[in-house]
Amino acid sequence: MPVIDYLERNATLYPDEVALVELNPEEKETRRTTWKESELIEPTRFEPYRREITWQVFDEKANRFANMLLSRGIKKGDKVAIIMYNCLEWLPIYFGILKTGAIAVPFNFRYDADEILYCAELAEVDIIVFGPQFIGRIEANADRLSKGRLLIYLGDNCPNFAESYHELVADCSSKAPRIAISDDDFGAIYFSSGTTGFPKAILHKHRSLTQAAEMEQKHHATGREDTFLCIPPLYHTGAKFHWMGSLVAGSKAVLLKGTKPETILSAVSSEKCTIVWLLVPWAQDILDALDRGDLKLSDYNLDQWRLMHIGAQPVPPSLIKRWKEYFPNHAYDTNYGLSESTGPGCVHLGMENIHKVGAIGVPGYRWECKIVDENGNEVKRGDVGELCVKGPGVMTCYYNNPEATAECLKDGWLYTGDMAMQDEDGFYFLVDRKKDVIVSGGENIYPVQIEDFLRKHEKIKDVAVIGLADPRLGEKTAAIIEIKDGMQATKEEMDEYCMALPRYKRPKEIIFADIPRNATGKIEKPALRKRYGADKLVAKENMA
Repeated sequence: MPVIDYLERNATLYPDEVALVELNPEEKETRRTTWKESELIEPTRFEPYRREITWQVFDEKANRFANMLLSRGIKKGDKVAIIMYNCLEWLPIYFGILKTGAIAVPFNFRYDADEILYCAELAEVDIIVFGPQFIGRIEANADRLSKGRLLIYLGDNCPNFAESYHELVADCSSKAPRIAISDDDFGAIYFSSGTTGFPKAILHKHRSLTQAAEMEQKHHATGREDTFLCIPPLYHTGAKFHWMGSLVAGSKAVLLKGTKPETILSAVSSEKCTIVWLLVPWAQDILDALDRGDLKLSDYNLDQWRLMHIGAQPVPPSLIKRWKEYFPNHAYDTNYGLSESTGPGCVHLGMENIHKVGAIGVPGYRWECKIVDENGNEVKRGDVGELCVKGPGVMTCYYNNPEATAECLKDGWLYTGDMAMQDEDGFYFLVDRKKDVIVSGGENIYPVQIEDFLRKHEKIKDVAVIGLADPRLGEKTAAIIEIKDGMQATKEEMDEYCMALPRYKRPKEIIFADIPRNATGKIEKPALRKRYGADKLVAKENMA
C-alpha cells in the first residue's frame, strides 16, 4: 500500500501522540509554537528551540497542502520540488504532494542558484517550495524559475517573486483529498549525489517508497515505543526512509539541527531516543570528544539507546570497535544503498551480525544481489566485480535520460557502479567505487582498502585516497590526510606507517589537508582530484 496510507492510519489510531519533534538545542527563541494550529506560548525565559506535532496535525497539514495544490491545478504526474532545511513543515509538505498524485522532488539544500535551475528544468518541475535560506539562490534565476512555475515561500516576509505558503494553505480543507493512489503511480524524483558529475534525476514509483519504509521497520525492529533521532537532511533518501520505519511503526521521531557531539548526546538524553543513525564523521567526533574527556557519558541519560547504525559510506571497522568500548550494549547495523535503490537497505549487515563488521552485509528485505565481471557474468566468491541489486525498490529510470538508464538497468538488475566481493559466508564487502579504482602500473588499487588501513593510525581523523596522473605508472596513489585536532604528523611518519602495506598499495604522495564531505557524509573525491591534479602538485610542507 502507498506510504500515505500509513500516515492516515496513524492519524486515526494515534491522533494525539507525538509524531515529530523539531529540536535545535543551539538556537534560542523568544517564543515557541506548539503547532496545535497556530497556538503560541510565550515562555517566561529563553529556551532551546523545540516544536512538535501529533499524528493528527501531521496528517491535517499534509491534507491542507494537498488541497491547496489541487486548487492550483496540480494533477497526477506533475512535479513539486522542495528545497528547505529540516523542519516540522518538511514532511507534511512531502506527504501533501504524494496525496495529490503529483511527484515529490526534493532538492539538495547545497545546490547553488544554477544547480537549482538545472534540476528544476531537468525534472520539469511545476512548483518549487523553498525556505528563507534560499531566497537569494531562487531570486538569482527568478525570471526563469517563475516562468510557467509557481514559487511558494515558507517563512516570514515573503519575497515579491513568490507566494506565501501560510496564506495559501490557511483556508484549505484539512480533509484528505479523494485521489486514488496506487503502487504503480509515480511518487518521487531524487537526484544522484553529483559526486561523478551533474546530478541525474531518479524516478521512483510509490512501490519503491513503500518498500523502503517497510524494509526499514523490519531491519531495525522499530516498534511503537521507539524514538528515532534523525540528523541528516530530509532531501536525502537515507534520512527520509530511515525515518519511515517510524512511520510504519507509528512511533515518534526527532529532527535534530546540529551535529556537535554534545548536541547529539543531549538530544538522545532529553528526548529518550532509542535509535540513532549517524554518519561516520559524527560518530568519530563523539568518540574523539569522549577520548579527550570533553564529554562524560555519566552526564546524560542514555540507557534507553539501543541501536546505533551508520550508512552512506564505507565504515571503518576500527570505528565500531572503539564505539563498542564506550557503548558495549548497543546493537549496531550498517546499511548500503543508492538513491537508485530508494536509499539504504538493499544490502544490510543486520543487528545480529556484528561479528562481520567491515562487510556491508547480505541482501536486504525483498532484495537480491550478485557480483558480475565486465561482461555481466557472475564471478566466483572471493573475486571482485560490480555489485548488482534487484528488488521492488529499484528506480524506474533516470528521468529524460534513456542512455544513462540503459547503462545501469539491465534485465531488472541495477548495476551500482560499486566494486564488491562476497566471502565464503555469503556476506558482501564493498571494495570501492568503479570510477574510483586506481590503475597503477597495470594493478587495480582500491582506495577504500588503503583508507581503512590509514584510519587505524591514532593521529588520523579522516583520509581520502585518490589517483593522480603519472607518466610512468599511468596513475599513482595520493593520500589526503586530515590530522586530529591538537596533533601533528609528518610525511615521513606516514610513509613509515604505510610500510605495512604491500608495496604497490603504498601512497606515493602524502598531502595534509581537510577532507571535504557532502551533506550525506560522502567524500567529495571529484573536488579533491580537481584540487590536486597532476599539474597542481607542488612540494608540501612536512608538518601538518
